[in-house]
Amino acid sequence: MPEPRSRVVIVGAGFAGYHAARELHHLAGDRVQITVINAADYFLYLPLMPQVAGGLVEPRHICVSLLAKLHGVRFVLGEVTHVDPKSKTVHWAGPEGASGHCGYDRVILTAGSVNKLLPVPGIADYAIGFRSIAEAIYLRDHITRQLELAAVASDPAERDARCTFVVVGGGYTGTEVAAQGQLLTTRLARRLPGLAGQRIRWLLLDTAPRLLPELDHHLSTTAERVLGRRGVEVRTGQSVKEAMKDSVQLSTGENVPTRALIWCVGVRPDPLVDGLDLQTNRGRLVTDEYLAVPGTDGIWACGDCAAVPDLTRPGEICGMTAQHAQRQGTLVARNVAASVGAGTARPYKHRDLGFLVDLGGTAAAANPLGIPLSGPAANAVTRAYHLYSMAGNRGRVFGDWTQNAVMPAQQASFDLVSAGSVPLDPDHPRA
Repeated sequence: MPEPRSRVVIVGAGFAGYHAARELHHLAGDRVQITVINAADYFLYLPLMPQVAGGLVEPRHICVSLLAKLHGVRFVLGEVTHVDPKSKTVHWAGPEGASGHCGYDRVILTAGSVNKLLPVPGIADYAIGFRSIAEAIYLRDHITRQLELAAVASDPAERDARCTFVVVGGGYTGTEVAAQGQLLTTRLARRLPGLAGQRIRWLLLDTAPRLLPELDHHLSTTAERVLGRRGVEVRTGQSVKEAMKDSVQLSTGENVPTRALIWCVGVRPDPLVDGLDLQTNRGRLVTDEYLAVPGTDGIWACGDCAAVPDLTRPGEICGMTAQHAQRQGTLVARNVAASVGAGTARPYKHRDLGFLVDLGGTAAAANPLGIPLSGPAANAVTRAYHLYSMAGNRGRVFGDWTQNAVMPAQQASFDLVSAGSVPLDPDHPRA
């Protein structure tokens, strides 16, 4: 009689979970029964979300169907609510009130991350997050709506407020959102006669002394130069002290009237981690270099929810980036496969390939393999990397870019996502 297949449950289908499922089925498909549990039926390619918000790429084109790509894998649509290491059971809640659970022999925790919250009054009520495709769609519609309303406003103060956009967080996401958003409002303003001569302000705030503080100085300098040339007000050493319905108060005491506060201060591990009663480091699950959770039986973790030791920097843990998550997902599949007798386990040790920042149009900053690039050359490398890294829909995304190069991008507010559907804090509904 053949031996029963080992039950492997993968929690989450982001960069880590998606690549773990694909690789594990390839390496040990006949030895394991794989179940993937995810709150959406698609893999979201997060690096292109700023282009969705900027109206350059269609939202569905950065969402890759899990059903089409995860062959030989059982898919469960739901959000994992609890993992019980003692009974080796995973519990989930479905999108329409249903719930369920399943047992496992091995579980891979790739729950990812959510918007990082700070104790700033009014943020949960008035700030727009940027972590899901719904938030990107909502932001695009919100920006469009503000300019359309400003174009017919009779009150100059109201018009100025609707034409002012504040982005908090000068990291990778915030910088790209500000860059794409500024180009979007420039295109829109040309088509709205009521905004002739109107100043459109974009403010990019960060408490760090420079943009992109976690990246190379070349990327930071290039990004600040490009944004400054377009009129974006880069305010380093500043942040938001309080958010209100029609304005924000900065840490300097300045009050800025605005109807658009965009929150890009970073991410934190998924709240699922808090209820696991396992050792954490900075809120992330502690793992060894093989991505296994010490002191547990059959639990691995990787991606944003895991504190994976960085063997290239002793004593440090790997950053919460898509590059790390994708590589860790592939490696954890190898190590889980090794645990069922298929191959040999290996420690996670990465080589930094560099970073890319798309600044919109033909502008970008990149340092592939440590080679500093800017302008069209960096833009070409950035887009080539994205097409290579995407799990699917490459032709559709390339088609979007090609169309935008030969004809103006179409802009319209569809109101498909309401403000109440994209709360920055799920436990605190938006006002």
